[in-house]
Amino acid sequence: MSMPVRGVILAGGKGTRLGELTRVTNKHLLPIGEFPMVYHPLKKMVGAGITDILLVSGTEHMGDFVELFGSGKDFGCRLTYRVQDEAGGIAQALGLAELFCKEARSIVILGDNIFADPLANFLSLTSGRPNDAAVMIKQVPDPGRYGVAELSGGRILSIEEKPLKPKSDWAVAGIYSYPPDVFEVIRTLKPSGRGELEITDVNNHYVGSGRLVSWEMTGYWTDAGTLSSLHHANDLVRREPPRFS
Repeated sequence: MSMPVRGVILAGGKGTRLGELTRVTNKHLLPIGEFPMVYHPLKKMVGAGITDILLVSGTEHMGDFVELFGSGKDFGCRLTYRVQDEAGGIAQALGLAELFCKEARSIVILGDNIFADPLANFLSLTSGRPNDAAVMIKQVPDPGRYGVAELSGGRILSIEEKPLKPKSDWAVAGIYSYPPDVFEVIRTLKPSGRGELEITDVNNHYVGSGRLVSWEMTGYWTDAGTLSSLHHANDLVRREPPRFS
């Protein structure tokens, strides 16, 4: 039997870089095109056939997500919710999915990632590699804003978080695929200088064990966590609606 696949949407954080727009709401509820931002990762997952999905958010706005999505029935999925009591990094938030993703592959999307490509090809990347992790990567003009992948022959040699001197222009997007042992990896992490558990450290663990593969995105991709990138995301979606299946 093939390993089950479950989705994890990470929609926490204070959204402070968006200023007044997030004073009374979660940034993932702001509009991107005709939908709230958080619809985009959900519709990507459902379009790829993932119907068991966990949404992680903070204490302040979890009720808003429950009111928006309910059980997930109207969206063609079954939704579970977990509260991240305090900001501790992406890897810490993913750790809350351990029981939900027990003995399953987890497809993880950061809730402010807006991208054109459907998920189906990314899912197939690890279909015959049950022990491997996978990341989406995209060439960008400003790689220093992101985790940057050093590549050789299409293989990732290392990932450096927000480097001052990037070794490439390939950014690691906030779309990941992990085998069940990712939660064992998270338990070994130490907080970074920011006091957070970094997802780049998780990915570098898989690099070091020869178990990380990558998918080069062909369509557009952006986060939407700043005022400029929020406007950019809306412009992209207006010009070319994303493909959900």
